[in-house]
Amino acid sequence: MITTSDFRTGLTIELDGDVYIIVDFQHVKPGKGAAFVRTKLKNAKTGGTTERTFRAGEKMERAIMDRREMQFLYKSDDDYFMMDTETYEQMSITEEQLGNDIKYLKENMTISVLMYQDKVFGIEMPFFVELAVAETEPGIKGDTASGGTKAATMESGVVVQVPFFINIGDVLRIDTRTGDYMERV
Repeated sequence: MITTSDFRTGLTIELDGDVYIIVDFQHVKPGKGAAFVRTKLKNAKTGGTTERTFRAGEKMERAIMDRREMQFLYKSDDDYFMMDTETYEQMSITEEQLGNDIKYLKENMTISVLMYQDKVFGIEMPFFVELAVAETEPGIKGDTASGGTKAATMESGVVVQVPFFINIGDVLRIDTRTGDYMERV
């Protein structure tokens, strides 16, 4: 059990049967009355945020999230099959559990799978991934300084804006947090 004085950004707590991540918190001591803590919580399963106020000293259960390094093996229908890199156990994860990050996922990629009480709550992608360009318009020779961009479809299916000199087959480093092209590898 933890109290509101233990709150930190990024801490996970269990409320009403759901797991929440503390995004922001503020201890408030009004001139009259008891102190309280105003928080912004993110639901670990749905990703939705909510604001909630707690009395100072209120106790709740801490949710300890387990991060497991897993390797993406293959996709079958809506299931993505992963292998634990330590125990070599395989498990399937649905598209809903993976969330929006599946657009950067490619075979043999290692990711962190977030679990709580053996239930998958989501994944953490590396900050940068290297993907090959599967489809784009041909590059224009000598057009490297104009600063313009064109759309390129990567091997995982995600569309990224890239400079004009990028061609099919080029391997690019993509920032998974913003979806931006970083550099050619």
